[in-house]
Amino acid sequence: ALRLLGPDQWDWLYQHVEPVIAKRNRISFMGRKVHKLAKMLAAGQPELFYCLLVAQWQDPSEIVPNVSELETAFDQFQGGNSTASFRERIMLLDLITYLPGDILTKVDRASMSVGLEARVPLLDHRVVEFALRLPESFKIQRRQGKFILRRILDRHVPRNLVERPKMGFGVPIGKWLRGPLREWAETLLSERELRQDGFLNAKPIRALWAAHLTGRFDWSDRLWTVLSFQAWNSKWKHGFRSLRPDVKSALASQA
Repeated sequence: ALRLLGPDQWDWLYQHVEPVIAKRNRISFMGRKVHKLAKMLAAGQPELFYCLLVAQWQDPSEIVPNVSELETAFDQFQGGNSTASFRERIMLLDLITYLPGDILTKVDRASMSVGLEARVPLLDHRVVEFALRLPESFKIQRRQGKFILRRILDRHVPRNLVERPKMGFGVPIGKWLRGPLREWAETLLSERELRQDGFLNAKPIRALWAAHLTGRFDWSDRLWTVLSFQAWNSKWKHGFRSLRPDVKSALASQA
């Protein structure tokens, strides 16, 4: 039921009720979060819940023929008898996957592209080890995250600077793919291009692209992974074709 409306439509509805909601309770990127929630409601174990949250294509074989998913950190946690709570296990997965594989990678690339040395003091190993030993109530309290850090900041800055809604750095990829990037995307996602290369299944990708163009759904996250692979492949096509079949399959599965 939550997916009957696209993220943009949820955003349109939400902007009409947002004025009557207290500022502290307002939600950013409402549409995207509703669709994420719909996907995660079917999860049982924390690891599956987390995997559904971060995975773009839940079944790799859906778009990459004759491929199986490579082992990841998620597999090491599946079925474990951890005494940690649901939220603590989710935070641990964030620490060993999302943090080094996404956020820190982006910071490093963005800073080094302009010759800037960036440092992350809160990831000093002593701070991390201390944080891991703290009880969960010190981290999340009254539905508020980073609780102990917020209380420390109270000593140094006005509270209204701390108690603010989280502001992300998202860009409107969905709208760009329907607008200025549409021609570029259509070329890379054309049935002829996909079938000629033979690395990806054209049918589900074309179906997703058509649904995205209607404006009722925002499949930009899934499509962007395919577009990134297609753009890379287009640039290095000659060298890529000379790789062994198993290496090609492994690279394509990471799209």
